[in-house]
Amino acid sequence: MARDRFAPDFDPDSGDTALTSARQDIVIGRWQGLRDLLRVTGRDWPARGHRVRLLAQACAGSSTVETWLAAEPHSADALVLRAATEAARAFDLAIATGRGVPIDQRRVDTAVLACLRAAEVYPQDPTPWISLISVARLYPSGVRRQELARWWDELHRRDPYSVEGHLQVLHYYSSRWHGTHGLMYDFARDAAGAAPPGCALPVLVQYARVEEYRFALDAAKGRQASVRLGQHWNNDGAVSDVRRTWQRWIAERPDGPVEPAELRDLNHLAHAACMAGAEDVAGALLRMLGPRATRTPWSYTGDPHQQLLKWRKELTVGA
Repeated sequence: MARDRFAPDFDPDSGDTALTSARQDIVIGRWQGLRDLLRVTGRDWPARGHRVRLLAQACAGSSTVETWLAAEPHSADALVLRAATEAARAFDLAIATGRGVPIDQRRVDTAVLACLRAAEVYPQDPTPWISLISVARLYPSGVRRQELARWWDELHRRDPYSVEGHLQVLHYYSSRWHGTHGLMYDFARDAAGAAPPGCALPVLVQYARVEEYRFALDAAKGRQASVRLGQHWNNDGAVSDVRRTWQRWIAERPDGPVEPAELRDLNHLAHAACMAGAEDVAGALLRMLGPRATRTPWSYTGDPHQQLLKWRKELTVGA
């Protein structure tokens, strides 16, 4: 009966209540909550990156960050958030115009300049470099290889094991943007191999598999999925990748609660384990997550709520 009462919690802030409070301030145009949150976060780079990314998405449709900058024009935190917000706005515009429509390069240039300015005023922070690598995707032909390498070096020097930073490079190298499946997987596996025990970077391989699946779905354009696509998640390589990530990351991860910044990564591995039929890994991960969930990547293979209920029932995971 307990399993019947289970309901996934798709909290967009991943359980970060301080972030939720700050995002509510954005709705009423109050910027002081943003300032206080980022000040308290300090140099906890994973938490800072998580919070800045979600704050930027909320700020993209308002003038709250500009109001903050008008009040405190020299605030490093405000400039970092504005850079991420400009990147979010550029992506929002690209999504709104759709594929085949030229992206407004002035908007992309504005975001790049905001990122470089933020990096200048807060030189220790890796976050502006993450935003910069993210927005580089929006240039029709990408950026020069030397330029991307320089931005990556700057990020890597500040936070060598940033999952979000690596993820932005992975997206850039994907077939949907400026690379190939092979280049994307090579990058993910190289990063996973260089990661110390207990680091989450091995999950990049699962992110790459999701990227490949999305590309294949787009290419199918509504046609019936091929046999190859049907076996995308449970071929021998996919199963081995799941178990390898488990061993390198989760088996070596220090005991402790799941942090908001790692919830999306854990959901990617849990989804991959379920789809691969790695029941022992999948069950352990779903127990570890409890009701906390992110809509992606579950939404790419069906209804997220129904899938989580299905897998928890099949794997006899209690509520």
